[in-house]
Amino acid sequence: MGKFSAVIVIILFTFNSHSAFAQWHQKSFHVMGTLAHVEFWLDDDAAQATADELIVAVEQEMQRIDQTMSPYIATSAVSVINRDAATRPVIVSQELFDLLTDAHDIAELTHGMFDITYASIGYQYDYRKHQKPNQDAIKQALTAINYQTVILDKASLSVKFTDADVKIDLGGIAKGHAVKNCIAILKKAGIEHALISAGGDTTLLGDRIGRPWFVGIKHPRAEDKTAVQLPLSNESISTSGDYERYFIEDGVRYHHIINPKTGDSARNVVSVSIIGKNPTYVDALSTAIFVMGLQQGMALINELPDYEAIIIDNQQTLHVSTGLQQD
Repeated sequence: MGKFSAVIVIILFTFNSHSAFAQWHQKSFHVMGTLAHVEFWLDDDAAQATADELIVAVEQEMQRIDQTMSPYIATSAVSVINRDAATRPVIVSQELFDLLTDAHDIAELTHGMFDITYASIGYQYDYRKHQKPNQDAIKQALTAINYQTVILDKASLSVKFTDADVKIDLGGIAKGHAVKNCIAILKKAGIEHALISAGGDTTLLGDRIGRPWFVGIKHPRAEDKTAVQLPLSNESISTSGDYERYFIEDGVRYHHIINPKTGDSARNVVSVSIIGKNPTYVDALSTAIFVMGLQQGMALINELPDYEAIIIDNQQTLHVSTGLQQD
C-alpha cells in the first residue's frame, strides 16, 4: 500500500511501457481547480468509441460534482447553503446530504480536526494574491468554525446553520468523492484495470496488467523529486501537503490546510498521505491527520484497521503507520 502527493505525481512513466498498445486509454484534464487524469485498459481492440464515451462520462461526472459542490460557483448547491442556511433549511440532493453526513462523521472521528466550517475563515485567504486575514478577523471567525453548527435533517434532506457567520467548503472531501464516483462508472462498464486521479486523490482499480501501479509521494521541498515510490493495486490514496497552495511572508508559510482550532495554517508536518479503500474517507483523513500532526495523527491511524499513513515531518523525515512497517 502507498500514497502520493496532492499534486498527484502518479508516476506516469508507467504509460510508456504500454504506449504501443491501443488497449490503454488515457486523458488528463482540468477540473475542480486541479489536474485530473483517467487511464484504463480495454481488451477489445475496436473499442475506441467505448473508450471515448467512458472518458467523456468521467469528465462530465467531475464537472457535475464541481458545479454542485464548488463554493466558488454562485449557482452551486454549496453556495446556496452558504448564502441561505443560516436563515432557512436548505433542501439538498441525497448525494450531497450523504457527503455532508460523511463530513460530520469524520469530524467526530477526528475530534473536529476535519471540519468543513473552516471556510468561515478560510475564504479570507487568497494564496495567489498573498493575502491573509489579520488576527482580529481570525479571532472573530473562530466561533463560527464548529461542525456542530451544521444541522442535518435526514427526514427532509435539509441543511441548516445555527450561526449566521458559518460557511462550509468541501474541498477536503469532494475530490475523493468525485474519484469514487468515476471509478464506479468504469467498474459498471466492465473495466477491471484503471486509475483515476484529481489533484492529490487517486483510486486504482486492479493492477496494471500483472504489475502494480506505481505512485510517487512528492518531495515536499524539491519540486521535481519524489520522496518515495510505492506499488499499489486496488487502493485509494490521498496526499495533503503544505506546498500545494501557499505563499511565504516574513519567513512564514501560509498554506491552504487550515487548523480549525486556530484559523491559521497547520504547521505540525509538511506532508500526509493516507491509503485505504474508501476514496472519500482517504481524502478527508489526509487533511485531518495533517492538522493533527505526527504523534496524534499516527495514533489515530494506527487505531483504524482499514487505513495506513505516510507522514513527512518538519525535518523532512518520513514516518509510516504500523501496517506499513516491515518486520
